[in-house]
Amino acid sequence: MKRQSVLLVQATRLLHPVILLASVWLLLRGHNNPGGGFIGGMVAVTATSLVAITRGGDAALRGLPLPPLRLACLGVLLSLLSGVPALLLGEPYMTHLWGDLLGVKLSTVLLFDIGVYFAVWGGLGAICAKALGLEEETA
Repeated sequence: MKRQSVLLVQATRLLHPVILLASVWLLLRGHNNPGGGFIGGMVAVTATSLVAITRGGDAALRGLPLPPLRLACLGVLLSLLSGVPALLLGEPYMTHLWGDLLGVKLSTVLLFDIGVYFAVWGGLGAICAKALGLEEETA
């Protein structure tokens, strides 16, 4: 029988949403700098891993916004699509564009970073959740 630390289980309930919120902050904070999507995705993976440690791999995978493969594929698709607007304007693929929508500065870089975020979270999150939840499958 697998014993759980009551403190860790309770802390996970509080930390999981805080870690996910921090990952989104990192995603948005870094959108004008390289790496916002990757580091944000890695932090989201830590939230998923924490749930896998305390409640098992299946519970961690249920906490993802989409099934892992779909989330990762959506991420790759968004990243690839972020270069298309430049092609439509006669610019080279992956030339990123910036614009203003209701006073909010947006760019195709943000779409690229969101794609990277989802790809990292879906791909690595699934690997970690399954690896950390192996004990429950063999017990």
